[in-house]
Amino acid sequence: MQVGMVGLGRMGANMVRRLMRGGHECVVHNRSRGPIEALVREGAVGAFSMDELVSKLATPRVVWLMVPAAVVDATLDELVPRLADSDVVVDGGNSYYRDDIDRAKRLAPRRIHYVDCGTSGGVWGVERGYCLMIGGEPEVVKRLDPLFASLAPGAGSIPRTRGRETRGGTAEQGYLHCGPNGGGHFVKMVHNGVEYGLMAAYAEGLNILKHANVGKSVGVSDAETTPLRDPQYYQYDFDLADIAEVWRRGSVVASWLLDLTASALASDPALSRFRGSVSDSGEGRWTLTAAIDEAVPAHVLAAALFERFASRGEAEFQDRVLSAMRFEFGGHVEKAAPTDGR
Repeated sequence: MQVGMVGLGRMGANMVRRLMRGGHECVVHNRSRGPIEALVREGAVGAFSMDELVSKLATPRVVWLMVPAAVVDATLDELVPRLADSDVVVDGGNSYYRDDIDRAKRLAPRRIHYVDCGTSGGVWGVERGYCLMIGGEPEVVKRLDPLFASLAPGAGSIPRTRGRETRGGTAEQGYLHCGPNGGGHFVKMVHNGVEYGLMAAYAEGLNILKHANVGKSVGVSDAETTPLRDPQYYQYDFDLADIAEVWRRGSVVASWLLDLTASALASDPALSRFRGSVSDSGEGRWTLTAAIDEAVPAHVLAAALFERFASRGEAEFQDRVLSAMRFEFGGHVEKAAPTDGR
């Protein structure tokens, strides 16, 4: 197939490479020229304006957007007037699923189709493939199947799940039509909320292991510090890189996230190149909004999201409030911050 790709960042450019390996022709456009020129050298067709992009695509056109959620509408405002009946726009970024529903309704009178495609795979997707969660009209999604099949990882060496022998479908190949417009990004939204929880669980567990030598420290005995009752039970100096590695081998907590964590610890056991300020791009918040609307509990995902806020210093004032209250009611004076990494 032929597809136009708008947005050639870390994900978009590698998706173009994987599509070209699958035999598809990619017409590529980006706000800056450098990524376009790099992909042209690899075999893509360059388009240095939106007009050029549209003119180089055969009808009915397929235009795939890999741009930040905040600029999707501005990109559509520029693109849609140049499109025609039966053209398809795919949003492969991390848009809010409600925006997908509204956009599909907005494009329908022009007979332009809209497909939302939650895309997971990160910078490794060019080799590993991308997990795709797709929302849109069934016939339109089916028309784009060759693109999805090329981007997806395929069945690979993963054993078939017991009980799936007669189910069929594309889920085993790593892509799935999840439902009507918004359905793909709804599933991807919850996927990312779960990701927050998994990452937080690994981080908390490894932090407990890191501090398992607290019994070797000389404790301060005063009214402001709860003493460690049994220091003899906390005398361990664990090698976290080795622990992450052994967990990868046959453990029930093994995962690709753990693989990546083990790699990071192997190259930098103290993770000294990181400050520990963790961003959130929206999906965790939207997942909790859906949980509230559905009246279902999501304790772990909420805690994981709030921990990201705390990591960026957003808890600083409330911590000051706590210190202020302790001082006011009991004259408790703050202790100096630890200097040993704890």
